[in-house]
Amino acid sequence: MPRRPKIRITCVDRKGPCPCHRGHRPGDSWDFDTERGRLCPMVMHVAFPYIDILRYGGEIPQPGQEKGTALFCCPDVETINVFKIERIDKD
Repeated sequence: MPRRPKIRITCVDRKGPCPCHRGHRPGDSWDFDTERGRLCPMVMHVAFPYIDILRYGGEIPQPGQEKGTALFCCPDVETINVFKIERIDKD
């Protein structure tokens, strides 16, 4: 049985006027398998469908984005952190 690829989630930008109530800032990064408990539950709620698609062989067609990645925003309208999900394929 093939191993599932690793998934990395990185906060890449903040569009809203307020800092994140969980302390997430652009540049922060997490390994989905070992650090997902450190991510805001609202972020995980939005991220999970993208993670599921990428992890099990699908692609998210977003213009201008690399294959194996997806961008999404947190649902907190006062913060609006932007996150990038990357599938880490092993060589």
